[in-house]
Amino acid sequence: MSITENVHKLLEEVPKTNKYGEPVSLVAAVKTQTPEAINEAIAAGITEIADNHVQEFRDKYDAIQGNPSRQFIGHLQTNKIKYLIGKVDLYHSVDRMELAQDLSSRSVKAGVVSEILIQINAGNQETKGGFDAAEAEDAVKAIAALPGLRIRGLMAMLPFTDDETVLRPLARQMRGLFDTIRAYMPDFDYLSMGMSGDWKLCIEEGSNMVRIGTAIFGPRNYNA
Repeated sequence: MSITENVHKLLEEVPKTNKYGEPVSLVAAVKTQTPEAINEAIAAGITEIADNHVQEFRDKYDAIQGNPSRQFIGHLQTNKIKYLIGKVDLYHSVDRMELAQDLSSRSVKAGVVSEILIQINAGNQETKGGFDAAEAEDAVKAIAALPGLRIRGLMAMLPFTDDETVLRPLARQMRGLFDTIRAYMPDFDYLSMGMSGDWKLCIEEGSNMVRIGTAIFGPRNYNA
């Protein structure tokens, strides 16, 4: 199937709202994709795209058509924030206090408010970044006190597994954490959770934002 066909299929399959009545956002993960492929996805109906790497974001920035929401979902080094300030609509991957502090400082200097999600390492995996679920509330409160930032929700990193008995309880835990924090955070709207392999399960458990790459663009070719 073509990128256009894949997008049309997903737009039909992804529910417009989750079981809580919240709109579900389909974010295209565009890692390693050419501007031509990304623009085809946008022309087919994608309105939000997300990069993993700063260099790719910079190289492709001016070639992207259709004015989609530009987001960043990869691990972000503090020395590269300067290339993104004022150009990224939503940072999904604020995974440590040092990054939040640097992003705050650079946002204030640039006169912008950066919208962010706090990344949670839901499975406590050693190979992934993010705050532990147990420390999420303290992290949110500390980061909310920083100027130049607006916390819009959480981003969950779930384990790469097909085992629903592992994924479903973690996804449910993330929704509970999201609801707990949202009770006292005015702009807390997004639970970014779910990728090409598990987005259906995640939406069933309350995700309202999914990050999909392979199901749109096909398997990545890292040798291209």
